[in-house]
Amino acid sequence: MGNDVVDLIMGDHRELERLFDSLLNEPDKRAALVPVMTTLLTAHSRAEESEVYPAAREAGGEDDVEHSQKEHLEADQLALALSRTDPASPDFTTALQQLVDAVRHHVEEEETTVLPGMRERIDEARRAELGEAFLAARQEHLGDQPADITKAELDQQAANAGVTGASSMGKDELKQTLKDAAES
Repeated sequence: MGNDVVDLIMGDHRELERLFDSLLNEPDKRAALVPVMTTLLTAHSRAEESEVYPAAREAGGEDDVEHSQKEHLEADQLALALSRTDPASPDFTTALQQLVDAVRHHVEEEETTVLPGMRERIDEARRAELGEAFLAARQEHLGDQPADITKAELDQQAANAGVTGASSMGKDELKQTLKDAAES
């Protein structure tokens, strides 16, 4: 496998699927697993957004990147809602299923369009460089939760999603603009 960014991303996808299965099928483990899952999901997303999506966009995948970024924004909102829901409450299963469905949909699309496009348009050496950058960024964000986001990270999300004027917006205004973009 090496450090090909496509393989690394797919490895994280498999780990998230494993965590989802445990969360769905082992209710007694939910309280312990939710922060693990949201940490991995957040670190993975931030690494893709900062390192992978700009490179994919440059390589001709602009539409795929914009769509994927909007799905990340939706997943962030769902993960935040889940992290604020008591695992013992009746609302938890619904919140979990919404997140699982959204992320599985994103993974399926990413693995059938974005990632094959990267393999086709980005050479092996560059994918290895991106893999190193992805791993470093993911490591930097381990421990972060969906609400832990800087203005610079919001600016990057806006660039990935094709949202203009982000640099002139305050953090709260930009968060709302990105929320609206995710819902459109």
